[in-house]
Amino acid sequence: MPSDLPPEEPTPAQAVGRPARTRSARHSLGSIVLGFELIIVFLGALVIFGLGALPAPLALGGGAALVLAMGATIGLLRYRWAFILGWILQAIVIAAGVLVPAFFIVGAIFTAMWAYCMVVGARLDRNNNTHTQENLETENPE
Repeated sequence: MPSDLPPEEPTPAQAVGRPARTRSARHSLGSIVLGFELIIVFLGALVIFGLGALPAPLALGGGAALVLAMGATIGLLRYRWAFILGWILQAIVIAAGVLVPAFFIVGAIFTAMWAYCMVVGARLDRNNNTHTQENLETENPE
């Protein structure tokens, strides 16, 4: 029976014979939190600049550095040490509260979201690994 659908194109990872990398729930949730936080930090750097809390090059340069660090961390979350970097970035955002007190609140909110995502993501990954192991054992009994 010929199909009217075109054949599926292999992904680049499949084309070279490499299995596609699966992202953990912790990785996915962490990426989401850091992505939203990145936007807020960018806007916060503009607030620090606008209020004159720091000289313009320091406010905008520091904000840009923090935004770039968050963007890089999103890409590096496949490594365990990047989650520690995520915690360090949370501390830096809270520390920005010294310049603009509203950052204490923003930092606390995002740190709470980060902590929640790390705990729930780890639990989901643990449950997924358990179910995967159980399925492998039932499919391939020895």
